[in-house]
Amino acid sequence: MSRIGKKPVPVVDGVKVSVGDRIIHVEGPKGKLEFRHRPEVNVSVSEDGSSVAVSRDNDERTSRELHGLTRAVINNMIRGVKDGYEKRLEVVGVGYLCAIQGKELQLRVGFANELKRQIPDDLDVTCPDQTHIVIRGCDKQRVGQFAAEIRSLRKPEPYKGKGIRYQGEQIKLKAGKSAT
Repeated sequence: MSRIGKKPVPVVDGVKVSVGDRIIHVEGPKGKLEFRHRPEVNVSVSEDGSSVAVSRDNDERTSRELHGLTRAVINNMIRGVKDGYEKRLEVVGVGYLCAIQGKELQLRVGFANELKRQIPDDLDVTCPDQTHIVIRGCDKQRVGQFAAEIRSLRKPEPYKGKGIRYQGEQIKLKAGKSAT
């Protein structure tokens, strides 16, 4: 039995969870999310709406894999609509900067042209200064995916450490060719 999957997910105050036709709807102060779970697992909400339980019908490999995964996704949805998720990025390099123009994120990261990325509607992206980007949203996967896409535009290089990195990320710098 999955140790994670067998734990019921507590529903915090201010969040409503409903299940119908294999679709889980979660609504809270930060927004609404929905998730279609696989038929190998069963999801049920308690009578008083204080917890969500995930179970499986059999012990096949895919059922066991999806049991804990479904519970974790539901937990992330509940946490997301209550508190939200946040990723912070740093732009490191001489002349490297970022700015928000309307619904576009503009980056100058050492290329001949300025890079522009459209900001998704369900995410809140801000630039508190020219070298930091803050991405907020209620969907953990969407926040992480957009942060990874921004970081992939100019990954930190291993000699000087210039590029876009997560805040607090440690870059292992290599010695240059003059080091012996």
